[in-house]
Amino acid sequence: MDSRPGRLPEVPPVGAIVLFDGACTFCRRSVTFIAARDPAGYFRFGAAQTPPGRDLLERHGIVAEATRSLVLLEQGQVFLRSTAALLIAARLTPPWSWARALLIVPRPIRDAVYRVVAAVRYRIAGRTAACDVPPPGIRARLI
Repeated sequence: MDSRPGRLPEVPPVGAIVLFDGACTFCRRSVTFIAARDPAGYFRFGAAQTPPGRDLLERHGIVAEATRSLVLLEQGQVFLRSTAALLIAARLTPPWSWARALLIVPRPIRDAVYRVVAAVRYRIAGRTAACDVPPPGIRARLI
């Protein structure tokens, strides 16, 4: 990936990018969870509010309100909410990968459950204005 100033981040040819709400403790912990169960390093991560995150969202035509949703950029496609979460889980080590079976549930039902969790995530884990320094294994995977 090219990280020179003024350059838009690229989606890696092999692998995917997970954009998350950088102000959400629940979301940041989810990144740690994903990274720990992704030994191949398939996923890279970025906060949707950062310049590289905003650039990727804009390039894919995703509105800013998507920063309240998990966004998966994979093979030129954009996945949001429950679909993103389940496709991410599908690439993790078992038993988490078994969650892919939930993709058979109609998306409106899955997304309704996702929205309930999203609505209470700040109450569950809190909000932060400061970014924790991620461990080296995750820091190397940030966009």
